[in-house]
Formats: sequence, C-alpha cells, structure tokens
Amino acid sequence: MVKLNKIYTKTGDDGTTGLVSGPRRTKDDLRVEAYGTIDEANSAIGLARLHTTGLPELDAMLMLIQNDLFDLGADLATPDTGEQPAYEPLRIVETQVDRMERDIDQLNAGLEPLKSFILPGGSPAAAHLHLARTIARRAERLMVALGRADGEIVSEAAMKYVNRLSDFLFVAARYANDGGQADVLWVPGKNR
Repeated sequence: MVKLNKIYTKTGDDGTTGLVSGPRRTKDDLRVEAYGTIDEANSAIGLARLHTTGLPELDAMLMLIQNDLFDLGADLATPDTGEQPAYEPLRIVETQVDRMERDIDQLNAGLEPLKSFILPGGSPAAAHLHLARTIARRAERLMVALGRADGEIVSEAAMKYVNRLSDFLFVAARYANDGGQADVLWVPGKNR
C-alpha cells in the first residue's frame, strides 16, 4: 500500500522523477508521458462521473476502470527490464481486459447500430466520456511509441487494456446519451 506523509520532496526540481523501481527519468521521458497521460484520462473519467450518478451501473464500471488506471500507471512506471525485481510489480492482467470487454458488450447490447460517426457531445456525461476517450487514445499512441523504443517493453495486456478503454468510453458515452438516442450525428458536408 502507498503511504504519503509529505507531498513535496524537491527531488523533481531538476526536471526528473523517480520510477517505481527506483531509476530517475526526465519528466518529458516517453514512459513518464505515457503514464502521465493515463493519469489525465483517469481525471477526465472522474469529471464524467460527476454526471453519472443517475446511471449507477455505468458509474460502478467507471469506478473499476479508475482503479485499473492506477494499476496501469504503476505498470508503466515499473519498466520490465527482463530481470526479476525483489518485489512483485503491479501489472495489468488479462482478467482486467476480459472484464472490460464484458462491460462493453453489456452497455452496447441496448444501443442501435450507428449509421454515422458521432460528434462528441450530447449529455454532460457523454461529453466528458468522449474527452476521456480521446485522452485514452493519446495514451495508447504514447504506449505504442514507448513499446517501439529501444530497451523499452510495454506488456501485451497493458496494450490490450488501453485499446479496450477507448472502445469502452465510446460505448459508455452512447449509453450516457439516453442509450444513443441523444447522440449527435456527423452529417458529412452539411455546412458547405
């Protein structure tokens, strides 16, 4: 369990931060960018949850995801070096991906198939969920770049999780838009 007695340490004043496993990286390091963007997506989900109190099933799913995103941040902040550390690092596992897939299927079951792309908006919950979705996609792009960098590893389960996350948030936004009835559809060329 994490115990924080003092919030500022001054160790980052030089532009570096410590990873869970100890090494320091610059604050603009690709790994730090990736887990920082996961944190940003988590914060956007927190904003969305201000508007999901009337949707308790969705709100409960979002709460589980917020917890998972701290797991994902810990996973990314603990680089896999190929050597077994002295402790068991926290990693995203397939069961977390499987649960999200079940939740996507459950939310999507009552939605009408799309006939156009959706403009982000509708209800406040949906608008915030769309914002969280775009942040999750940015995090995914950073994780892909990180996994391609020399000496860096991003697990398959972590990549699956972040990919499903944006899918979940898209379906959740539709669900929050009165089951898709309040979706705002894109009309190609409408304003020409």
